[in-house]
Amino acid sequence: MSHVAAFRALHHGRVPDDPLVLPGHWDAASARVFAEAGFPALATPSAGVAASLGYEDGRTPADEMFAAVARIVRAVDVPVSADVEGGYGLAPKELVERLLEAGVVGCNLEDSTREGLKDPAEHAEWLAEVRQEAGDRLFLNARIDTFVRGVDDPAAAIGRAAAYVAAGADCVYPIAAPVAVLPLLRAGIQGPVNAVARPGEGPSPAELGALGASRITFGPGLQRQAEQAVREHAERLAGRPAR
Repeated sequence: MSHVAAFRALHHGRVPDDPLVLPGHWDAASARVFAEAGFPALATPSAGVAASLGYEDGRTPADEMFAAVARIVRAVDVPVSADVEGGYGLAPKELVERLLEAGVVGCNLEDSTREGLKDPAEHAEWLAEVRQEAGDRLFLNARIDTFVRGVDDPAAAIGRAAAYVAAGADCVYPIAAPVAVLPLLRAGIQGPVNAVARPGEGPSPAELGALGASRITFGPGLQRQAEQAVREHAERLAGRPAR
């Protein structure tokens, strides 16, 4: 079985309290740590990779992001999915080529820009073009940004999800959806649903799975937790009280 087929299979046939957990690594070293811990696949967070490269979230040049992802893929033997934000303005054909060259099995694609939410019909059309170019060679996780853009009505997320699944998305990711609406989203969405967990706080991955999430990611949470641990070590070494 190919890496992408194995990755796709991990999303299906799961019991509610056992969602697929994909740690958010940010460089080759952290990827190795999670792979050696036994996780069957990994998923990069764009904000975490950006921080490792010295950029603010959303400011990483495409070439540097793809190069960083390729280094991560070379470092581990498990499938890796990459958060490539909104696709960096690349045409679907070039985007797919760049992802395949990096060696990933899938990607996150956002439906908003700095200006706001994209038109869902236009975004679905673009996703369909990405799917056509990719065939079955990539797992497409369509991020839905309604909740982070102040649209709190779950129906808006469910409507976008339907359009994106029809366009060929393998999974949808209503990022920052309130925990209380996860069962409603689960009931209204076909296929796997991605939810975000916050390390050390909020519902556990198993609890999020019981509420309807098929797949759990962490955004940049694990990278920021590791950065805080390094900061505390640095302050102790410098003789200052840890913050």
